[in-house]
Amino acid sequence: MSRFHLHSDFQPQGDQAQAIAKLTKSIVAGNKHQTLLGVTGSGKTFTVANVIAALGRPTLVMSHNKTLAAQLYSELKTFFPENAVEYFVSYFDFYQPEAYIPRTDTYIEKDSAINDEIERLRLSAMSSLLTRQDVIVVASVSCIYGLGSPDDYRDMMIPVQVGATLDRDEFLHKLVSILYERNDTEFVRGRFRVRGDVVEVYPAYLDEEAVRVEFFGDEIDRITLFTPLTGTTTGQIDSYTFYPAKQFVTPREKMLAAVCEIRKELAARIEYFEAHQQYLEAQRIKQRTDFDIEMMMEMGFCPGIENYSRHLAARPPGSRPGTLIDFFPPDFLTVIDESHVSVPQIGGMYEGDRSRKQTLVDFGFRLPSALDNRPLRFDEFMSMTDQRLYISATPSNFEIENSVSGNTSYRVRPSRSRREQDAKEMAPPRIPRISGSRQAIADFHPEKSGTDLIVEQIIRPTGLLDPIVTLRPLKGQIDETIELCRQRIERQERVLVTTLTKRTAEDLTDYLRNVGLRVRYIHSDVDAIERVEILRSLRAGDVDVLVGINLLREGLDLPEVSLVCILDADKEGFLRSETALIQTVGRAARHVNGEAVLFADVVTDSIQNLINITEYRRRIQSEFNAEHGITPRTVSRGDQGSLRIYQRSRDSESSLVAENSDEDIALIIRELQEEMQEAATQLEFERAALIRDQIQNLQKQAGEKPLAIKRKKVRY
Repeated sequence: MSRFHLHSDFQPQGDQAQAIAKLTKSIVAGNKHQTLLGVTGSGKTFTVANVIAALGRPTLVMSHNKTLAAQLYSELKTFFPENAVEYFVSYFDFYQPEAYIPRTDTYIEKDSAINDEIERLRLSAMSSLLTRQDVIVVASVSCIYGLGSPDDYRDMMIPVQVGATLDRDEFLHKLVSILYERNDTEFVRGRFRVRGDVVEVYPAYLDEEAVRVEFFGDEIDRITLFTPLTGTTTGQIDSYTFYPAKQFVTPREKMLAAVCEIRKELAARIEYFEAHQQYLEAQRIKQRTDFDIEMMMEMGFCPGIENYSRHLAARPPGSRPGTLIDFFPPDFLTVIDESHVSVPQIGGMYEGDRSRKQTLVDFGFRLPSALDNRPLRFDEFMSMTDQRLYISATPSNFEIENSVSGNTSYRVRPSRSRREQDAKEMAPPRIPRISGSRQAIADFHPEKSGTDLIVEQIIRPTGLLDPIVTLRPLKGQIDETIELCRQRIERQERVLVTTLTKRTAEDLTDYLRNVGLRVRYIHSDVDAIERVEILRSLRAGDVDVLVGINLLREGLDLPEVSLVCILDADKEGFLRSETALIQTVGRAARHVNGEAVLFADVVTDSIQNLINITEYRRRIQSEFNAEHGITPRTVSRGDQGSLRIYQRSRDSESSLVAENSDEDIALIIRELQEEMQEAATQLEFERAALIRDQIQNLQKQAGEKPLAIKRKKVRY
C-alpha cells in the first residue's frame, strides 16, 4: 500500500490516465530516464502527483527558480495534506559571494541576508528525510550545493523519552552542542529557556509549536507540546527527538581534528607562495586563516566557515560535498520540472563557482580546500539520482535522447569546442541524434517500440486545442499588429507582442500608445515587483497589450491572452528557436480563441517544426474532443491581488515621517515587519521584499539606523 494519500476532487482526464500508467510502469521496470512531454495547461503537476502516489517512494522535485518551486510546493501540499511535503530553496534574500577582481585589485567580501522562514523550511525538510518515508521535497538547484553531513546530523539528534534517566544539565549541554541558544526572555525558534526542573525548547524547524520537558530529579517526568505565544498545552507525548538548530553541525572532536588539518594545509600553502616569491599572498593567507582558526576554536564558527567544509567533514581532497540528496533513502525518485531549463542549470553551476573560487585561491584569500566547497558536478548529480522523470512541454535533446537510448547511463550533449569535438570523433559511435524538431517526438510512438519512456500528454482537461499558427509577411507587420490588437480588444481579450530587443519593445510600446492602445512593455530592466504588477494589470483588464522580448517564461499563466504576435519570427536564434517559439505560442493555449501570428518572409526550420507539431497536436486534440463530445472552454483563474497597495509609502514616506511622531513611525515599522514575516511564510517573496524596502526607507527618512539585515554565521 502506498505511503502517499492523494486528495483531489478531480479524476485523471484526457491523456492524464495513460500518462500516469505508462510513467508508473516505466519507473517500476527500473528505467533510469523517462520524459513527460506535456503541453501547456495539460495538468502535468496532477499527473506527477498521481505517479508519486502510485509508487509510494520519497521524491525530489526540482525546479529552476524559487517562484515555480513555491507554486509546485503549494500544489503538492494540497494534493498530499497527510504527508510531509517540504520546501528547500536558497534561504538568502540577498547574497553577494566572496570574490576578488585582480585587474582592479578589488576584494568583495561575502554579504548575505537570510530568510528565517525559508531556513525553517529547509531544516524541516532535512528532519523529515531522516525520520519519514512519505516525503516529497520541492527544491531549486540549491539542493546540489554543500550541506552538513547527514551522518553528523543524525548522530547529533537528541532523543528524549518519559521515564528515561537523563541529567538536566547534561540535556542542556547537548542542546548547546546542536547549536540551540539559551535565552530565558526572548523565546524564538532555535532557543530554549530553563525554569527550575522545566526546560522549554522551541525547535528551529517547527512553526508554532514548542516542547516542554519536565524533570523529576534525573528522570524525565513529562513531555508536552505547547503554543509558544500563549503557553497553552496542545498535547502530551511519550517521546520526542530534537534535531540540530542549524544545517551545518560538526561534533567538537571533529572540529579539533579539522583545525589540525587546516594548519597543515596552511603551512604547505605558505611554502608554495614563498617558493614562487609571492610574499604578499603568503602573508595574506596566513593572517586570514589564523584568524579563522582562532574564531573556530573560541566560538565554534567563523565568517566563511563553509570554505573549510572538506576538513570539517574529514573528506579527501577533490571529493564531492554532502548535499540534500544524501539525506534521501536509496530508492528515491527525482522529478525535474521544466527540464529543458533545469538540466542545463544543474550542469552549469559547478564551473561558475569554481572560476570565482580559483581566483581567491590563487591570490591568497582562501586555501585550496575551499574549492571543495562547491555544487555537484553534473556527472555526480546523475550518479546520485538513480531514476529521473523529466517534465517539459519542450524537452531538449538531452532528455529525449536519454529516454530513447539504452537507458542504463546518460548521454551528454556534444560540445562545439574543437578539443571536445576531436574527443567525440574518437569515441564509440553514438546512436542517431533525435532531431531538434518536435515532429520527431510526435512521430515516436512508444507502443511501436515496446517502451513507454517518452509519454505525451497532449489532451487538456479543458478540451482546449493548441493555438492556431498563422504566418504573415514582414512588410506592414506593425500596422497588422495594431489591427489584430484592436480586434481582440473589442472581444475583451488580451494580446502579447514579442520583439527582439529592449529598445524595440520600448519604441513599439510608445507607438502603440500613441494610436490609442492601452499597452505596457516588460523586460529584464523592469523591476521584479513592477513585472508582477504589470502582469496583474494585464489580467485585470487595465492593460490590453503587453510588449516584451522573452515572454516564454515557463509557468507564466495568463488565461485572458488569446493572441500572441511574434515580430521578425524568421530571425533564427535563441529568441526565435524552436523551443522559444513553442513556449511563446503556448502563452495563448489557455484561451478558447488562442492564436499565434508569426511575421516572417522565410519559413525557417524552427517555424516549420512549430507548425508541424502544432498541426499534429491539434489533430489529436480535435479527434479526442469529437469522440468524447467535449466542448473546449477557456481556463478560469482567479485574479491576483495587486501589489500596488504595498507601494503606497514610496510616494508618501516623506509626508508620513513629517506628520507622525517617532512613536507612531516605530509602530508602523513594527506592523510592516509583521506583514513582511507573514508574506515570507506564505512564500510571497516579491511582496516580502517590497515591504522590507519600505521599512528601510521609512527608517532612513526618520533619521534612524537602517533596518539591520540579519546575517547568520554558518556553523559546523
